[in-house]
Amino acid sequence: MKLMALLVVTSVMGASAWLWHRIPPAPVAIELQGPIPAQTRLSSTPRAQFTPNTRKGYYSIDVVGDFTIPSTKKIIFNGAGRNLHVDQDRTKLFRRGFSAVERSRMVPNVEVWPDENTPRGWQSKLSISQRAYIVYRNYFTQSFGLAWAENSEKAPETIYKNTSPTATDKNNIYQACVELRGHCYYFGDCGPNGNNWKATFGTIILDMENSFWIKHEQEHANLHTFLMKTLQENVSPETELGSADLFAHNSFGYSRAIDYTAQPDALFRLPAKHTTTSRQRGMPDEIVGKSPSDYTDFLMPGTYYLYPEMNYAERHLYDGDRHWLAALLGEQEVNMKMSTKKRIAWQWLFNQQNAEFANNAQANHPAPPAIAEGTAIFYWFTGAYGVMFWDDHKDLIPDQPLPTDPNERGLGNDRNYACYEHYIHGLWRIFGHHSDLFNGKETYLNEATECSYDGGKTWYGYNANQIKTRDLPFARAIVNGNQILVAATKAYAQPNQKSQIMVRYVQNGYQFYTTINLKGDEIYLGRATMKRAGVR
Repeated sequence: MKLMALLVVTSVMGASAWLWHRIPPAPVAIELQGPIPAQTRLSSTPRAQFTPNTRKGYYSIDVVGDFTIPSTKKIIFNGAGRNLHVDQDRTKLFRRGFSAVERSRMVPNVEVWPDENTPRGWQSKLSISQRAYIVYRNYFTQSFGLAWAENSEKAPETIYKNTSPTATDKNNIYQACVELRGHCYYFGDCGPNGNNWKATFGTIILDMENSFWIKHEQEHANLHTFLMKTLQENVSPETELGSADLFAHNSFGYSRAIDYTAQPDALFRLPAKHTTTSRQRGMPDEIVGKSPSDYTDFLMPGTYYLYPEMNYAERHLYDGDRHWLAALLGEQEVNMKMSTKKRIAWQWLFNQQNAEFANNAQANHPAPPAIAEGTAIFYWFTGAYGVMFWDDHKDLIPDQPLPTDPNERGLGNDRNYACYEHYIHGLWRIFGHHSDLFNGKETYLNEATECSYDGGKTWYGYNANQIKTRDLPFARAIVNGNQILVAATKAYAQPNQKSQIMVRYVQNGYQFYTTINLKGDEIYLGRATMKRAGVR
């Protein structure tokens, strides 16, 4: 399970520690000189008409029709309930916004063979790009005795590679990586020569999460660097490789001002170098000076929601308060400044378990409609590459009776999964109508999205924390040629609450102004063709 939000770092770090860092000043208001130019009306993106599911252990994947995401993006399904629709149409998942499926959710004997006795000539129905695999820590701990995968303090005693030609001990990182290449068996596409086999997944994600509290930073960085390099040597040329431990900075979902001036995390910034025992344990000289990110294709900044983000009655406007949209955008805004690597976030539509927070001991609170839909829309305005859509439950059995064990209530089959419907609806709204804008030529404005909250007198480019702490509507824009796509919302607004925000784009010869009227916490999405400055 992903634990990105499990560690409550802010509760153990005193507030005084935050004050050691410089808080960036708020952007200076840009005052408009003269009257507002003629405005351009945005064309609102349609909404599908559907009644959200009320059954337990069920959701409809048909709340929208067919659509696919652009080839420049990736959405991997590792959620719950594919069994609800796979017998009807195995391919439907790929026509509802998902581009790949994790191995544990694949259809046996059709998409993946369940064991190594693959019939001669059998091949998976999935292309390599449609295959994904999460390598959890138990692969290393249970199969290869690598306790370091669970406990970073074991780094100084972990073996990189057996250097003796007669050694048979499998408890080393090299052997664990080499044996992953045998996964080509399960798809029927191993080559004739065993020495040339490669793991034929389109995406492999390492999920050990042993990097939160690091005692032996250098040893830890060395091991991760060797691990990622060795994995790269044993996967298909088509495979993209990443790790849940790799991001420039983890804000743990808090979207604080201090995150915007943070230094990169230790694992990201420390290059490998020899220690007193690293050579004896098989660390090669060739990785010296390299870091884990040198051998990864994407980074994984992003945090699961906790219950406070889903509770409209909570506070959401102070620096240390949790806020679904500020967290979603903030993690990306901070990380994109530290690295140009592609980004894939984990997304889960239920609250992460965390006993430090009230109502958070179990993952039994689904994302409310606007949060589920908004997550599927606003995330893509950050320029991110992909998503690992995750759930702690696999198959769903609808309409089960109330569990006799109170600890099981609200979990698994006892949950309402309408949040999935709202999420898929969000994907359909952005990609089912605007895929043409994601062709690699688009510009993501992010914090440079200029907004006015006083009818056009002054304009600001705020980051997610600044919008949160000022209790303002959010807006983000994407520009591609003369096309502009804008998403906006007033997070946590009451149903009849009305808000207004203006957005403009006055660059590259364009002079675009528009006004967006919001009701409640609706997720607004609109598009317009911009006119050149001076053109009526």
